[in-house]
Amino acid sequence: MERASRVWFTPQQKADLWERWKSGQCVAAIARTLGRRNKSGVYRVLALNGGIMPVARRRALRALRLDEREEISRGLATGRSLRQIARGLGRAASTVSRDIRRNGGSQGLSGQPGRPAGLGAGAASQSLSPGAAGAVTMARGPETGAAMVAGADCRLAEAAIPERSGHAALPRNDLSQPVRADAGRLRQAKGGVTRSGLGQIVDTVSIRERPAEAQDRAAPGHWEGDLLCGSNHSCMVTLVERASRFVMLLKVPGSDTATVVGALTRYIGRLPAELRRSLTWDRGKEMAAHKAFTVATDVQVYFCDPRSPWQRGSNENTSGLLRQYFPKGTDLSQFSQGYLNKIALRLNQRPRKTLGFECPADRLSSVLQ
Repeated sequence: MERASRVWFTPQQKADLWERWKSGQCVAAIARTLGRRNKSGVYRVLALNGGIMPVARRRALRALRLDEREEISRGLATGRSLRQIARGLGRAASTVSRDIRRNGGSQGLSGQPGRPAGLGAGAASQSLSPGAAGAVTMARGPETGAAMVAGADCRLAEAAIPERSGHAALPRNDLSQPVRADAGRLRQAKGGVTRSGLGQIVDTVSIRERPAEAQDRAAPGHWEGDLLCGSNHSCMVTLVERASRFVMLLKVPGSDTATVVGALTRYIGRLPAELRRSLTWDRGKEMAAHKAFTVATDVQVYFCDPRSPWQRGSNENTSGLLRQYFPKGTDLSQFSQGYLNKIALRLNQRPRKTLGFECPADRLSSVLQ
């Protein structure tokens, strides 16, 4: 029996698929709307991106355009120098030189005036993400290898290690578990979200109404929060300050809204006024009593769109780091607040590439001065 060929989604169908997923529709409903007999194809598209809509690829503004590459090809064919070509394009000569060198050199391009196929295809392939990086080996040299060992001790990201090779390593951790193990998983919606996508939380204020200073991280005091869950209904509250990525971990005995909001009220209320500006949360029902929190602390709570946890990117990234210390299935109730403070301190003293390899604790101190 001959197998039916797989029917791929068109770009328009994929765009429609992601919009429906963001609006809160389930996989089966999306499949029916797109005319699919089963939901496996829809699930495959979502799972390949972890349930988060991929960012549309676009060429950087500083990258050479196709018409500019055609002009370079014609200029090479007529024997013009690189500086003459660059002046005609209003570009630096080094930009033109590097682009030619990356895509086969002037000899291969000058013979095909008006047809810079090599330049266009080469540039397109170079702009693609390299995908999963290979394992790091000691072949990069003894100094880099030693830095990798020191970095692994404090679970630094690989990109941060060459920048920090001259710094002392943080206290040694258990290396028996992988650094990151959450890639490729499809995110599931939290409880309390209905098919309409409105959830069980009333009088919510959308993240789209959040002030501009919170969006562009211009001022400290804007936090992202979430509930990190473990086995036996255990959980902890995670808070990340957007400007500095400073982390606070709160031990809570339960996930009900009275417990979570009560703990947040006590901890946020102790912060100085300049660190109490706003709080962005996912649509988990643990924040159903958000109005009481705002009244007690004068901190406005903003909620993400349905099925859009990526809108709290700093907190999501921190949750991935925390899973190194608290893997899924761990009973979080066994850890004291003192232990959570130690883990938070370790993360706050961890160099971050997004901060120019500065530590969150140092960055927060500088913005408060």
